Amino acid sequence: MTSTDLQATIAHMGAAARAASTKMAAAPTAAKNKALTALARLLRSESAALQPANAKDIGAAQAAGLSAPMVDRLKLTPKIIETVAEGCEQIAAMPDPIGEITNLRQRPSGINVGQMRVPLGVFGMIYESRPNVTIEAASLAIKSGNACILRGGSEAIHSNLALWKLVQAALVEAGLPADAVQLVETTDRAAVGHLIASPEAVDVIIPRGGKGLIERISREARVPVIKHLDGNCHVYVDARVDLELALRVTDNAKTQKYSPCNAAESLLVHAAIAPVFLPKIGAIWAAKSVEMRCDARGQALLKDVPNAKLVAATEQDWSEEYLAPIVSVKVVDDLDEAIAHINRYGSHHTDAILTDHHPNAMRFLREVDSASVMVNASTRFADGFEYGLGAEIGISTDKFHARGPVGLDGLTSLKWIVLGQGEVRL
Repeated sequence: MTSTDLQATIAHMGAAARAASTKMAAAPTAAKNKALTALARLLRSESAALQPANAKDIGAAQAAGLSAPMVDRLKLTPKIIETVAEGCEQIAAMPDPIGEITNLRQRPSGINVGQMRVPLGVFGMIYESRPNVTIEAASLAIKSGNACILRGGSEAIHSNLALWKLVQAALVEAGLPADAVQLVETTDRAAVGHLIASPEAVDVIIPRGGKGLIERISREARVPVIKHLDGNCHVYVDARVDLELALRVTDNAKTQKYSPCNAAESLLVHAAIAPVFLPKIGAIWAAKSVEMRCDARGQALLKDVPNAKLVAATEQDWSEEYLAPIVSVKVVDDLDEAIAHINRYGSHHTDAILTDHHPNAMRFLREVDSASVMVNASTRFADGFEYGLGAEIGISTDKFHARGPVGLDGLTSLKWIVLGQGEVRL
């Protein structure tokens, strides 16, 4: 396609999405739930039929020399398909947020003033690798009464197209407009540029992928963006703490899975507990070949741990998102230093304190400026499913509109409503 053709295609999709969004906003809950349960059924019944398309993507990825983890993310195994089908059913079972009226109160004039939850309208979703995101985004769009335009990564184009056809079939079966969920069918990257610069087509853009993609979207978009750039998550071990709890939670936060944005990348340890705690967590991580990039005090306490992979930390390490078996380690003198360090170097994603001291826990919750702040729990819980949102469209470290895991409510906004009985302003 020429640039003109691409621009015209995006404009056509935007107009269709706008028209569909009006119908989706008015759609009854029963119709939206019917579409979601139909989609779950189709995913299961067409599981085998999805495999040839998925095999094309996997074969192309292997031929292109993509890494094994990247190839693995492309796979639509029966287990993955069943998981996303269950996700559709879980979202169908959730309360419908659209039309909910809250904070209704009567004013001295006699009018009743409140707020009603409504869809955003049309959102654009730009994502990489995992084709299951096509279903997650589509299902959340359906339940929240939005229309969406999806642009998946070129490496998953055949899988995404096959999944999208099932979404459209489910929408039609439920009597909803097929254009409520559209997929950009070209792999031309210029299509992304046209989409993110089209406020007439979309109300908000949600990028989900690597830092390079999100930086580009944030830089070039002419519509609002819900995003996070980094996941430099911290675990702070306080002076007063259950040692076994601290070891278990700290290890889980770092090593349960290295690649997610909610994995811990930085460990802060109070100087009073560090001589006991650090050698123990160091031994656990040495056995898992986790590299520890330490300040001078941390290195001194870990130097006698057998097989420990120790490196002197640089200034850059305090800000780093490794997404790998690497962690920065720093010994701090008190809670004040821990909070100051997190607020300076963190990415405002997710940070946890491990402590037995309630006042310190409450200070940490109030003063750490992050989207998710935890007490005595692994940072790996910062996830829409784990938070009871059913699913998530992504994580936001922004402070406006949506913050943290973005589920159904994050795809809506509030408008003011006034209920009167003929009152006039004097």
